[in-house]
Amino acid sequence: MSQQVEELEAEELGHHPEPRTYVAVAVILAIVTSIEIGLSYAKSLGDAVVPLLIISAVIKFVLVALWFMHLRFDSRIFRRLFVIGIILALIVFSVVLAILFGRGGPVPLLID
Repeated sequence: MSQQVEELEAEELGHHPEPRTYVAVAVILAIVTSIEIGLSYAKSLGDAVVPLLIISAVIKFVLVALWFMHLRFDSRIFRRLFVIGIILALIVFSVVLAILFGRGGPVPLLID
């Protein structure tokens, strides 16, 4: 029984990269985060800051999902389910934004 467990563990660990790779991904995430912080203070970019911050957030999201959530090494069905969930969340988010801001702004708060 223990030999079967050891074989399964060896097979599972064989698909994953070395810790050095995870550290490299973490350094890339730190660099992208520092770029985001710099962009948030850049007044000269004006309205271009928002798309740049969204792009950097997507980059970080993809890196975390692929490497630290191990989607890169899992079965394709898990990747598909994850992507479908993200697409559905974006659709719901877009519908809510269209409802709220399609009328000229968010619903005003009632303050007594």
